[in-house]
Amino acid sequence: LKEQGNEAFRAGDFGLAIQRYSEGLEKLRDKQELYTNRAQAYLKLHEYEKAISDCEWALKCNKNCLKAYFLMGKAHLALQHFTESRQCYEKMLQIDPQKENLFKECVNEARLEEKRVRDEERAEREAQAGNAAASSIQELLQRISSPDQDILYYTGGIRLLAEVVNTCTGQTFFRTNNGFSILRNETVRGAFCAESRSPAEVELCVSLLLLWQAACAGNEENQRLLLAQPEVSGQLPELLSCGTAQMQRETLALISLCSESESGRGLLLRQDLSRWLQILMAFIKSTDARADSAMNILSDLAGEKRFQTQCRAMLSTGVLPLFTQLLVCARQVNQAALARGVALLGSLCADVGLRAQLAQSRECWQACLQLLDGCPDASSPGYQQCVFAVLGLMMNLLLESNGTIQDFAVPISGRCLALLNHQDGRIVTRAIGVLSRVLPASPSAVEEVVKGGVVKKMLKFLKAGGQLTCSYAIKTLSICTKSSRTAQEELLKWDKRLQVLLKLLESGDELTVGNAAFCLSQCLQLPGAGSALLGSSVVQLLLRQAGGDAHRTLVQQNSAIALGRLCVAEPR
Repeated sequence: LKEQGNEAFRAGDFGLAIQRYSEGLEKLRDKQELYTNRAQAYLKLHEYEKAISDCEWALKCNKNCLKAYFLMGKAHLALQHFTESRQCYEKMLQIDPQKENLFKECVNEARLEEKRVRDEERAEREAQAGNAAASSIQELLQRISSPDQDILYYTGGIRLLAEVVNTCTGQTFFRTNNGFSILRNETVRGAFCAESRSPAEVELCVSLLLLWQAACAGNEENQRLLLAQPEVSGQLPELLSCGTAQMQRETLALISLCSESESGRGLLLRQDLSRWLQILMAFIKSTDARADSAMNILSDLAGEKRFQTQCRAMLSTGVLPLFTQLLVCARQVNQAALARGVALLGSLCADVGLRAQLAQSRECWQACLQLLDGCPDASSPGYQQCVFAVLGLMMNLLLESNGTIQDFAVPISGRCLALLNHQDGRIVTRAIGVLSRVLPASPSAVEEVVKGGVVKKMLKFLKAGGQLTCSYAIKTLSICTKSSRTAQEELLKWDKRLQVLLKLLESGDELTVGNAAFCLSQCLQLPGAGSALLGSSVVQLLLRQAGGDAHRTLVQQNSAIALGRLCVAEPR
């Protein structure tokens, strides 16, 4: 009977589903699943009190039934029992703390519904008290809905309407008077959805976008109603791509209103956003405020998993060709926006699929290198921001390991070695970070940077750099000394008593300690290296790390190996 009820539910026959669940409960009165399933069917038929009753019976069978609390919360919300609804959701979270995301979603839904009800109650009271805005909005909406008027008539009416809906009460009046049905007017809809527009149609569209901005600013319920309209959600990417600057500006402003809040982003993410990364990145070519607006929206969306997933589909065909073109033409585009765009693409690399695609792209690496080639110290601050962002992107991509990275390891390391003389310390730190991640991919790259004096430079940074710089520099040294005897000899040449490494063994960062111990163990294979450590505290330092002070096994092992080689090299 339960399965028969489930089949009826899936088919949308909720009455039959209730009948089958009820027949099952006549045979098994303590069957929790039958109560919750029937409650779900009652919810579909808007019989909320019966749904609550069934949930209560389910909880008598199992006091920790999550589904019962979830459905009961939904039923209470439908009855506008907001406190009771929240209490049900809180019980869900108490039972299973891992349901935090579901809890937040449910509580936010309840908050929005309560706000909607309160706003509409207040608006109703003001309308009864003779609020002038209420009558103005009603009158203007009626005029705009009248058919067969001149396009300028509708444009003027929409402009006037935008001026009176810019308060919370005005926004509520607009909603309760079916303001979002404005696209039912054929002239308005025709202009909004047209593939090409006359100047008058452009003006009408701009007015419409301004009206929606006024109606949706800070009003999540109005945002929901607007984006729920297929004509609107489907047309937004077309408006962004239309080529008319004014329409693009107002479309960006409208989208920004939604992307700024968590619930607004949730509404946007219900749309197909696979084209949005490409469309918004294209605004980097703009020299006005559109570039910043587009980057703000991307920044809001970049952290959303659903957006990252959707971006994968268009990355290779749409985004990568545009991105590489922007990097190559960095001096001709909005450099501040480009830097933000590169940084945002780097943050999207949190998605492993996106990162793997980018790291495989030869065009992407070539464009990054081309941008780094054009970075003399005298370059503009905007260009230096781009360099900093590209280095960050490269660090993210180097979390991958593939043949493309191996092929580009030598030129990448060469560019980064050149950047070590840059006047901007942030760029220097990231260049060292890229070196620390790219060198393991290629022995040839190690050989080239050692010839280029990387050991002496790393020692300089280890003496004067901050914690992050030091962590990258010692990692770079450990990679070089692992495979290059020349690097070992250079280290001992420029730090004869290995004082830099000894100091790092006392660092509070275990990874730094482990890499310092590894470098030391490599250098101790050279004749005379052990003697250079006589009179130092190296034995105590290594014993302490090898004996258990270090929590990481690898740090203990590196310290023990260094200690063993020291005893062989210098028995004293």
